[in-house]
Amino acid sequence: MKKITFARDEKAAIVARLQRYFSEELDQTLGTLPAEFLLDFLTTEIGPYYYNQGLHDAHAALMSKMEDFGEAIYLLEKEPAKG
Repeated sequence: MKKITFARDEKAAIVARLQRYFSEELDQTLGTLPAEFLLDFLTTEIGPYYYNQGLHDAHAALMSKMEDFGEAIYLLEKEPAKG
């Protein structure tokens, strides 16, 4: 599997959210470096589960649309003339 990576600005935004969460919900200060390490850990260890679930959801959505598409094609079929 390809490594999950974030652009610099995305990573900074996620780190800021982790720091805010620790501050607001846990009443703890989380420095930038520990927050980056936590993000790297979550990305490596837990991220693949979310990524794979996203793929499964996308596949299910695609299959649903393909069924709709197949039905639409079936409805376009014409009955041949008898005779």
